[in-house]
Amino acid sequence: MPQEQAAAAAPAAPVDGMDKLIGELVELGTDVGMKIVGAILLLIVGRVLIGMIRKAFRVTMEKRNMDQTLVRYMDSFASISLNILLLIAILGVFGVETTTFAGVLAAAGVAIGMAWSGLLANFAAGIFMIVLKPFKVGDMIQAGGVVGVVEELGLFATVVNTPDNIRTIIGNNKIFSDNIQNFTANPFRRVDLQAQLAHGVDVDDAIARLQKRLATIPNAVSDPKPDVTLLTFTLAGPVLAVRPYCHNDHYWDVYFATNKAIQEEFSQAGYPAPNHHYLIHKPS
Repeated sequence: MPQEQAAAAAPAAPVDGMDKLIGELVELGTDVGMKIVGAILLLIVGRVLIGMIRKAFRVTMEKRNMDQTLVRYMDSFASISLNILLLIAILGVFGVETTTFAGVLAAAGVAIGMAWSGLLANFAAGIFMIVLKPFKVGDMIQAGGVVGVVEELGLFATVVNTPDNIRTIIGNNKIFSDNIQNFTANPFRRVDLQAQLAHGVDVDDAIARLQKRLATIPNAVSDPKPDVTLLTFTLAGPVLAVRPYCHNDHYWDVYFATNKAIQEEFSQAGYPAPNHHYLIHKPS
């Protein structure tokens, strides 16, 4: 009788092992399924939150009248950064060691930063220039050793057309780390010229003639009035400083017109041509 009971109980062992395996598979599937559901929910909620943060970020920058180029780049940077954080959070749901992943990202960031140090410096300078606005497209500037009209202001480089129509691209860091002269920012600038007089010419008469003539030059502003005054003396005679004022757009027109006015006024007045005078002493 005991032998029959043992024989009847023997086939139950494989059945118990199968039930255990099925139970483990069900438990594993439930665990994985819950993680997948949690990851999907986290992805959906995360994407919604990222969209809300980006929208609030853009609205804030636009209210501060920031340049649209900077708004787009900052929005793109924020989107990439937030999505990386979301990816790390999702990997954490599946039990992936995110601290190691974050360390790898940090190391990669340091390596990229060292390799692209020049580009990053230009990028940082470009952001500061867009925010601080020392000049804008269309302004004539002197920066980075180049004089010309700004055609494009980018995050890494600025494009300038020089007066001889050469397209020049300057790294933003070179511009921002040096002095910047903006010839267009103010309503007028001074044109600096000199007029050489011969010895014996009445200086006051020459000044009066030029002041009257400069007032008629097109595009020269009346306020402030043109400056004509005695500047210095040379071997040829007195030298006058002739300084009309005009907007930068008319600088060269006024410059050449003033030179022509000096020549015509002195010619009409009959002033002699300036000559250097030397006194030579001969030994007796």
